[in-house]
Amino acid sequence: MALLVALVLKTFLIQVFVIPSGSMEQTIQVGDRVLVDKLTPWFGSEPQRGDVVVFKDPGGWLENDRKPSHDGPVLGGTKQVLTFVGLLPSDNEQDLIKRVIGVGGDTVECCDPQGRLTVNGHAVEEPYLAPGNPPSRQPFKVTVPKGRLWVMGDHRDVSADSRFHMGNPGQGTVPLTDVVGRAFVIAWPLGRFHQLDEPSSLSSLAATSQPGGTAPESMGIGPVPTEPPLVMGVLGILPLVFRRPGRPPK
Repeated sequence: MALLVALVLKTFLIQVFVIPSGSMEQTIQVGDRVLVDKLTPWFGSEPQRGDVVVFKDPGGWLENDRKPSHDGPVLGGTKQVLTFVGLLPSDNEQDLIKRVIGVGGDTVECCDPQGRLTVNGHAVEEPYLAPGNPPSRQPFKVTVPKGRLWVMGDHRDVSADSRFHMGNPGQGTVPLTDVVGRAFVIAWPLGRFHQLDEPSSLSSLAATSQPGGTAPESMGIGPVPTEPPLVMGVLGILPLVFRRPGRPPK
């Protein structure tokens, strides 16, 4: 029963991810466990500006550096089963976590004369940025195609986000079909337990009716920062599998 519950939770409801890099600091720090809502996309909900989302590698964002396993067929098979149902962490996922800055039809540009990021011509205040980070050191302008997202990390100086993949298919944008879910809370460590809210500076922007799909313009793109994939975390029902029923009190 515990295995079935774990599988249902991981597949349809909530998944835990471990943060391996500082690309979302200070909002999310290295080693944090975040809970990702996988349920609402099943009902047609789409990510909004300001959401922190987990998504599959759209292609070419991550280096495939998986190490060969030496566990043997029995132990390896057991680990694969427990990983599949969410009772063991997996380091073979190809997932990333970023903040949604632009949705389909939006024009995202950086920077304006005051050095601010703009969305559809409106300057965006970004209180979530890591200290000392400008909105972007690389000037760019892109209109996001329909059905795709423009995503950026909060620690802009080390985040290998949409800016660094404009030459890839999709021009650095992420298709909605690759979105795993929305990260809605930091669950661990307990001292950092809090909800991840949408910043009003992004969520309050009006929807745009602009057609998406124009080619991006960028300047001065340097080497792409290296970034490891997220690690799938362990669901918190592991004790249910191994706990033996206790004796009734005398």
